[in-house]
Amino acid sequence: MNTLLRKSSLAIALACAGIMAGCAHGPMSHMGMMHGEGQHVSLTGANEVPAVDTAATGSGRVTIHEDHTVTAKIKAKGMQATAAHIHEGAPGVNGPVIVPLTKSGDDEFTSPPDAKLTDEQYQAYKAGNLYVNVHSAAHKGGEIRAQLAAQ
Repeated sequence: MNTLLRKSSLAIALACAGIMAGCAHGPMSHMGMMHGEGQHVSLTGANEVPAVDTAATGSGRVTIHEDHTVTAKIKAKGMQATAAHIHEGAPGVNGPVIVPLTKSGDDEFTSPPDAKLTDEQYQAYKAGNLYVNVHSAAHKGGEIRAQLAAQ
C-alpha cells in the first residue's frame, strides 16, 4: 500500500509540474511577459529636439509586443498636455507620428486598442529609433520626450 501511495503521489506531482510548465508557455503568460512587461519611460524637456526649458515631466509604460501591437500609458505633470504620440526617429532626430495616443484623463494618454507597428516600424523600434512625446499649446512640436529602447 505504501508503494502504491508513493507512486500515485509521484504521478500527481509530475502531472502538476507538467501543467505548470505548460502554463509558463501558454497564451496567458504570453500576454504579460512580452518584452519584460514593457518599458518604463521618463519624459523630459531636455530630451526634446530642440531641447525645451520646462519644469514639466512625464512618466509611463510603453510595451511593444512581438506581434507588433503597442500598449502605452503616459502621464504628464506640470503642463497642460494637448496631445501625445509615438514617433519614428533616432535620438536627437524628430520624425513622423506612427501611433497617436488617446487622451484618457487629465494629462493622461493611452494607446488605442488597435495600435500596431508595421514591420519597418518594429525594426526601427529594435534599433532604438522610436520615441514618445507629449505636446502642449506652448510647445506644439513637443514639450517632453523619451526615447524607446528595445527590451
